Amino acid sequence: MTSPSPLERRNYRLYFSGQLISVPGTWLQTVAQAWLVLQLTPSGSALGITVALQALPVLLLGPWAGAVADAVDKRKLLLATQALQAFLALTLGALTVAGVVALWMVWLLALGLGVARALDVPARQTFVSELVDDAALPRAISINSTVAAAARMVGPAAGGTIIALLGVGACFLVNGASFLAPILGLLAMDTKALFRPDSPPARTPHAVRAGVRYVRARRDLLIPLVMMALVGTLAYEFQVTIPLLAHQQFGLDATGFGLLYAAMGFGAVVGGLTIAGRVAPRVKTIAAAALIFAAGLGATAVSPGPVVAAVFLAVAGAASVVFSSTTNATLQLRADPSMRGRVVALYVVAFLGSTPIGGPLVGAIGQWAGPRAALGVGAAGGLIAAALALGYGLSAGQRLRPAAAAQAPSP
Repeated sequence: MTSPSPLERRNYRLYFSGQLISVPGTWLQTVAQAWLVLQLTPSGSALGITVALQALPVLLLGPWAGAVADAVDKRKLLLATQALQAFLALTLGALTVAGVVALWMVWLLALGLGVARALDVPARQTFVSELVDDAALPRAISINSTVAAAARMVGPAAGGTIIALLGVGACFLVNGASFLAPILGLLAMDTKALFRPDSPPARTPHAVRAGVRYVRARRDLLIPLVMMALVGTLAYEFQVTIPLLAHQQFGLDATGFGLLYAAMGFGAVVGGLTIAGRVAPRVKTIAAAALIFAAGLGATAVSPGPVVAAVFLAVAGAASVVFSSTTNATLQLRADPSMRGRVVALYVVAFLGSTPIGGPLVGAIGQWAGPRAALGVGAAGGLIAAALALGYGLSAGQRLRPAAAAQAPSP
């Protein structure tokens, strides 16, 4: 039986429309920020530090942000975080256009953006469960992953063109303006139609510690989180590896750099539309996606030129969206609703918060040993994660059951 479409819900359509405009803008900023840092200093380490500063708040504040998302009105929280991100993007754009931007300013604003995202991402991820019922939730998560993948394709390609025609500062200004769409969508929602508990969760002390204990006691949640931490630390450092590959290895201009990003995004869109959300969230699926992801990165590392690299980046992109969306769906559907924000926050920490470790590490490897070596490290991370999952399945003598059938804690 086909699951209901989330787009049948007006609130979800408003959310979806806002994300469709805002998320590509975020990728504009990602591309422009990396290019700006490389213009200010040709240092892989400086680029890695920039990425790390933006992700550090997610690592430090992520579990606490998940507890906040469980305890407050997610819609109101998102209105605040979206407005803050818009302000920071517009500030960086104004400084860049005025020609007064310096590296320390980029780092300071990247840190501020990281704080906003640390609060935004867990709330945004779990807010989807208030927009649709449980039957439509897997498809809603898959659609969100596909939107993010499409943004990875459209945003960088547009970013390269905008940088070439209007300059890097214009990308930040466009991103700042794009946040108006989700803000208006949130304001237009019918709050009475949200799928919320009859009574709000109680605000208990030590909520973060309780969430960590909950995950540690649930191996069906812990194993996917550990896998995501490995892959997030070593493989999802595209904000470092792709700029270095384009700039240092292939000598591409801003347009070519954006097209490399777009190739990966194209693969992710195809993977999101054809595979993600249609496969059962189980350890075998997650492990297979990790293996293909590793193979795509490894092949990119040894590619002789940008065209071949773009093909293998598309393969890696398709596998990456299946890996991330399947892990996300598994965690959201298995977790108790009162713990969902904290569980998803740990997922975000594993996915994005690992960057303060992985970003400088991969950036330093890229600077000292070259971009190909940095991509090879990412491939190794995917292989280790797959081996961990398969080893767990063999030792336990079981596989993770489909998420829809695993509502109760496993023994």
